[in-house]
Amino acid sequence: MQLLAYILIYPILWLVSILPFRLLYLVSDGLYLLLYYLIGYRKKVVYNNLKLVFPEKSETELKKIQKKFYKHLCDMFLEMAKTMTISEKELKKRFKILNPEEFQRLESLNKSVILIFGHYASWEWSIVIQNYVNFKGLAVYKRLANRYFDKLVKDIRSKFNTDLISTKETIHTINDMEAKGIKSVTGFLSDQSPRLTKDVYWGTFMGIDVPCFTGAERLAKKLDLTTVYLKVNKVKRGYYEAEVITLTENPNDYKDYELTDMFLREVEKQIYQAPEYYFWTHKRWKHTR
Repeated sequence: MQLLAYILIYPILWLVSILPFRLLYLVSDGLYLLLYYLIGYRKKVVYNNLKLVFPEKSETELKKIQKKFYKHLCDMFLEMAKTMTISEKELKKRFKILNPEEFQRLESLNKSVILIFGHYASWEWSIVIQNYVNFKGLAVYKRLANRYFDKLVKDIRSKFNTDLISTKETIHTINDMEAKGIKSVTGFLSDQSPRLTKDVYWGTFMGIDVPCFTGAERLAKKLDLTTVYLKVNKVKRGYYEAEVITLTENPNDYKDYELTDMFLREVEKQIYQAPEYYFWTHKRWKHTR
């Protein structure tokens, strides 16, 4: 069944990937109408999330943000498919690193780097970062249930020589590389909701107490890794800019969970500025207290 689903869907994704960008976004406009007005994909989840974190906004304002978000969501989904065939030159034009010299400075410290970012603007096209660094690029991801699509995602995201590793492989992989003297830049998407356990850290995100992922911070402290936030903004349709913001070069100078809170504050600032570019379909606030 997994193979059948892959055989049926892969050709569609490939055809989308070879479309010129102008045509790609025409398809995205049609997908938006289908997804928002006919299917209504997770509309209730999105609206409830927006209402929860923006209680001061009117229903009209919330609906406006919701529609903008769905347009962005469709763009991002098709951009992900486009990554299958996009050239390095084209991707670097559409996903610009504003201060690549910061990567060079961090590498001069001869310490591996933890790169934290959120589900904001475009995280898929951040794979181009490997072209700006000399350290080995790693990206932590959650395996897909369908092993054929899991391989496809790994192939797409490792297109520019970044290796994808599962959450269970992370500590072992980085420890092994450090023992061999191989320095790395490891990307973590750390703003979503973890499993609820008795020892989970409860932080504040968008004014609400929620459980938070702390794996990036714990790894940074365990191995004394420089910790960086990747601030990605959407400039216009199909174009993004990313800024490298160093949170600390010495993570053990901070109290437990302080770096996690610093990361969340950075994501919040972006959401308040342009909320339509956050990943509202995820049930980020399903656990609250």
